[in-house]
Amino acid sequence: MKIRALIVDDEPLARQRVRLLLGEGPDVEVIGESGDGFEAVDQIQATRPDLLFLDVQMPDMDGFEVLRRVPRALLPVVIFTTAYDRHALRAFAVNALDYLLKPFKPTRFKEAVQRARELIANKQASVAARGLLSLLGQTPAPAGQLTRLAVKTPGKVTFVELHQIQAIEAAGKYAVVHVGCSPHGSPQNHVLRETMNSLESHLPPQRFLRISRSVIVNLDQVQELQPMFKGENLVVLKNGKRYPTTRPIREIQERLQFW
Repeated sequence: MKIRALIVDDEPLARQRVRLLLGEGPDVEVIGESGDGFEAVDQIQATRPDLLFLDVQMPDMDGFEVLRRVPRALLPVVIFTTAYDRHALRAFAVNALDYLLKPFKPTRFKEAVQRARELIANKQASVAARGLLSLLGQTPAPAGQLTRLAVKTPGKVTFVELHQIQAIEAAGKYAVVHVGCSPHGSPQNHVLRETMNSLESHLPPQRFLRISRSVIVNLDQVQELQPMFKGENLVVLKNGKRYPTTRPIREIQERLQFW
């Protein structure tokens, strides 16, 4: 059986080296590469690799944050790669995972892959990844446990409480978060470098509902439901915004009654 591997590193040469070393083994297939953490989260959820080579230090999102954003059920076996020898890294080897300190030697690489191979054979991937994060005091938040969103803007990071969110709309690889009005009375929109799938998996499902491929609404912000012609329906928010929905109106009504 082939081991499906994903390589995540912001340095192209580092990704190339891992790919070349993996080429020496017949049982590992590289199914993709990623140069940043946001793309990595999407790829992990889309491809569900068995083995992940993950750089610790990356711009915008480090390797630990990548793992925290992936649903626990999808966590693969992780081999960290890093140019920094920190105290925490010394503990990886005794916690059913491994790390490679750049520049790593081929023999060391083979040892790490063999350990990963044994974990995969024993179906201990998610257990191992959770154990690592627990060891570091950074246990991954289960899907639906976010309490607020961190929005990066030039020169600062703004925290948006979930109750402030009215709706979230897709915009390519980004998401636009609509919140209440500013002190000056104008609506506030925040752009996140997140996909709808990623956001949906981390928002509390009892509070937020994806009503179409491109829209997630805060159930507390829904004012009314409007049946339209030919089976089309609209969700109307308290701010007057109307969104078409592909969900049956009865399903949304039931969710609203119990929220």
